[in-house]
Amino acid sequence: MRTAPTILHLDMDAFYASAEQAAKPSLRGKAVVVGGLGPRGVVATASYEARRFGVHSAMPMGQARRLAPNAAYLVPRFRLYREISEQVMALLRELSPLVEPLSLDEAFVDLEAGERAWDARSAEAVGLKLRGDIRRVTGLSGSVGLAVSKMLAKIASEEAKPDGLLLIPPGTERQLLGPKSVRILPGVGPATGDHLRRAGIHTVEEIAEAGEDELVRMLGKAHGSHLYAMALARDERPVVAERDSKSVSVEDTYDVDIHDRVRVRMEVQRLADRCVERLRAAGRSGRTVVLKVRRYDFSTLTRSETLRGPTDDPGVVREAAARLLEGVDTTGGVRLLGVGVTGLADFTQEDLFAQAAAAASEEAATAGAVEEEAAAEATAEDVVEEPAARRWMAGHDVRHAEFGPGWVQGSGLGRVTVRFETPYSVEPGRVRTFSVDDPSLEAADPLPLVDSGVRSASAG
Repeated sequence: MRTAPTILHLDMDAFYASAEQAAKPSLRGKAVVVGGLGPRGVVATASYEARRFGVHSAMPMGQARRLAPNAAYLVPRFRLYREISEQVMALLRELSPLVEPLSLDEAFVDLEAGERAWDARSAEAVGLKLRGDIRRVTGLSGSVGLAVSKMLAKIASEEAKPDGLLLIPPGTERQLLGPKSVRILPGVGPATGDHLRRAGIHTVEEIAEAGEDELVRMLGKAHGSHLYAMALARDERPVVAERDSKSVSVEDTYDVDIHDRVRVRMEVQRLADRCVERLRAAGRSGRTVVLKVRRYDFSTLTRSETLRGPTDDPGVVREAAARLLEGVDTTGGVRLLGVGVTGLADFTQEDLFAQAAAAASEEAATAGAVEEEAAAEATAEDVVEEPAARRWMAGHDVRHAEFGPGWVQGSGLGRVTVRFETPYSVEPGRVRTFSVDDPSLEAADPLPLVDSGVRSASAG
C-alpha cells in the first residue's frame, strides 16, 4: 500500500437532484426527489432538503411521498446526466490516465500515475482545484476524498459531504476508522451488520479486536478475511482504468403489466432499435442478441441467439429479438423487457445472409406497421393513455412557440402544466397550463446548466 494520499475519490453531491435544482431556479433550496413516478417506482436520488424528511435512494416512491408530500417529484433526464458526467470525467482524465468510473457521478483517480501529486500537500491542492473546475464547468458540487487506498478515499469523500474535501493523513487510518460503525466498511450490508451486532461487534475497532479467526468462523473464509483486512485499513486494490464494455443493452420496466402480445412485440422492436443506436454510438458491432423478459410473477427469462457474424444492422437485431420472443410465454403479463447485444467487435462482418435477412425484416416490419396502424384505428375508442409522443413527464424539457423553454410540472386530465424558466433565469418562472395536444408545445433538449459564455469568461 502506498505511503502518500494520492488516490482520489470523487462523488458528486445528490447528483440527479442537484442537476434538476440547477436547471430549475424554482426548485433551488427545496426538496426534490428524482425517480420512477409509477406505482412501482423507486427513488434514484433525493436532494439534501428531501433527505431531512427521511427520503433516500432505493426507497419506494410511495413511501417517499408519504414522508415528503410537498417535495417536487421528477422523472430522470438521463441525457442531461450523461452529458454532465462526460464533462466531469474529462476533467478527471486530465489528472491521470488511471480513472476508474464507478457510475455517472463517482470515480477513483490515481494521482500518482498522472504525476500530479506525490505527498499530502500536492494531493490536497489537486483536490481543491478539481472541485473548483467541476463547479465552473457544470455548476454542480462534488465531494473529494484523498487517502492511500481506494477504500479510505471513498470513506473520506462520504465524510466530506456535501461539497467538501477530506484528506486522511497516512498513519491516522486506524484512528479514524476505529470508532465508526461497522456499516462504514464496503461489503457490510444489513445482513452482515446484523450478524456482527448479534456477536456484540458494533464498531470497526471491535472487528479488529475480534481477530481474523473469529471473523472467518462467523462469516466464512473469504468474507471474514476481507473484513478483517479492511478493519486494519489494508486495501491493496489498484485504480483500474475504464475497461471496454463487453455488451450493450437497454431495458424498460412498465408501471402496468403488458398483456397485449402485439404491444409486447412493438416494445421489443423499439428496444432493439435503441440498443443498436447505442451500439453504433460506441463504434461497435456484436454477434449475439439477447432478450430479457420479466413476467408478472417476477420470474425472469433470458434467451439468446448467436448470428453468423457481428452486426450493427437494426433489421438484423430486430429480427433476432422477434424470433427469441416467439419462444417466450407472455400471456400472464410482462413487467420488464430488455434487448442486448454481446460478443462485441470493432468491425461489422460483410455477411450477405445477414443483409438479406435485414431486407426481409424491413419489409416485414413495414407490413406489420400497416396492420398495427389499422388495428390501432379500429380500437382507438378503447385507448385511454395519451400517445407516447405526447406524454409529458414531470421535470422534462419543453419549448412553447410563444413562451420559450420550460419544464413540465405535471400533467393529467388532458392538460399539461409548464413552468417557463431556464438554468440562467434569475427568478422562478411563470406557470401556465395547456392542452396536452397544443401544437405550440413540443418536447425539447436539455439546456446546459452553465452558459457557455459565462464558462469561457470564467476560464479566461
